[in-house]
Amino acid sequence: MSKETQNPLIAQNRKARHDYFIEHTVEAGVKLLGWEVKSLRAGKGQLVDSYVIFKEGEVLLLGCHIQPLTTAGTHVETDPERTRKLLLNRREINRLKEAVDQKGYTCIALSLQWSGHLVKCSIGLAKGKKNHDKRDTEKARDAQRQIQQATKSSR
Repeated sequence: MSKETQNPLIAQNRKARHDYFIEHTVEAGVKLLGWEVKSLRAGKGQLVDSYVIFKEGEVLLLGCHIQPLTTAGTHVETDPERTRKLLLNRREINRLKEAVDQKGYTCIALSLQWSGHLVKCSIGLAKGKKNHDKRDTEKARDAQRQIQQATKSSR
């Protein structure tokens, strides 16, 4: 069994679910270079503060950091913060772009995962949370945790 099928999750943007309401998710392919795939197999990817923009009919991932391996060749220029193209079909691109333009949503990268031997990026159509929304989410999570602990101790 390969490493990709054992642990399909490469990197996760945990801050995204704290700062945004995720309305809709889409899975997109990522156009990567060879050294980037090797680094992701070694677990060297980060999605903190990464987001998606639309430019000239293409979808681009910004802020994704892939740390180059020390064993990478010297003949390859490694830019860990380079802009990467996301692979979506035209209908999905139009749907996301329309929502971002009209409804005040934003697109953020939620996670990178393996799909077979390919790297996929989960994109979330998100709306920002206010501070009181964050507090309400935290209170609900704490209440749920207390309920689970109470039911666990009563067994």
